[in-house]
Amino acid sequence: MKTRIIAKLDVKPPYVVKPVHFEGLRKVGLSAELAKKYYEQGADELIYIDIVSSLYQREILFEEIERAANELFIPFGVGGGVKTIEDFSRLFHSGADKVVINTSAVQENPDIINEAAKIFGNQAVVVNVEAKKWDGWYECYTDCGRIKSGRDVFEWVKEVEQRGAGEIFLQCVDADGRQRGFDLRLAKKVVDSVNIPVVVASGAGKLEDIKELVEYANPSGVAIASLLHYDKCTIKEIKEYLRNNSIEVLK
Repeated sequence: MKTRIIAKLDVKPPYVVKPVHFEGLRKVGLSAELAKKYYEQGADELIYIDIVSSLYQREILFEEIERAANELFIPFGVGGGVKTIEDFSRLFHSGADKVVINTSAVQENPDIINEAAKIFGNQAVVVNVEAKKWDGWYECYTDCGRIKSGRDVFEWVKEVEQRGAGEIFLQCVDADGRQRGFDLRLAKKVVDSVNIPVVVASGAGKLEDIKELVEYANPSGVAIASLLHYDKCTIKEIKEYLRNNSIEVLK
C-alpha cells in the first residue's frame, strides 16, 4: 500500500494557524494561499479543519472553504462545526470531497455518521479523533482538544467504522505541534483496530519521524503541518526521503 502524504491546515478563518497541544495559535498564512502552495508541492490530499467553529458555536464559513477549494485538484477534506446533513451537503457544494466530523458525532448525535454514509457514501465521511492519554487509556476529546467525552478512543474508532465512516483522521492532543515525534503506540493500535484507512497527524518534527511512523504503524496516510508551515521541508522532499528509504508513496 502506498502512503499518502497529506497537508493539514488548522484554520481560524481566514488564517491557517499552528497550535501546540491545540493551544496558543500562531498565524502562518492565508488558507487559500497555503492550499495552493502544498498542492503545487505535490500533496496527495489536503485536510482543512476550522478549529474554532465548534468551540465558538458559530456557523461554518463556506466562502473561505470555497476559496481554498478553488486552488486544488486533489482530494479535499473539510471539517469544523459540522452538525447536520445539510452541513455535509453544503460543504460538498463548496468544494469538499470528504467531510470531517468530530464534536457533534461524539458529544451529541453519533447517528449522523450512519445517515451521512448512507446518503453520500462511506468514502465521503471521515471521523476526526482527538486523542488524549490518561493513565494507560486514551480518551476522545472535542472542540479543539478542550472538551472531554468520556469515550475510549479504541472503542470509538470501532464504533464509527461499524456506523459507516470511511476513514479515521487521528490526532494526538499530547503530541500536536511539539514536533517531537508521533505517539506510535496510539497510531498502531488505532490502525490495527479497524479495517478502514487511518490518517495519522500530530508529531512530525523531522523526516525520520514520518519514516518511523509508517514503518511501525502502517497508516494509510500521514498528515503534516509544522514541517510544511515553517518551511523545514517540502512535500516533494518528504516523498523523496521516503522513497529512498524503501517506503512507497503516491506519485
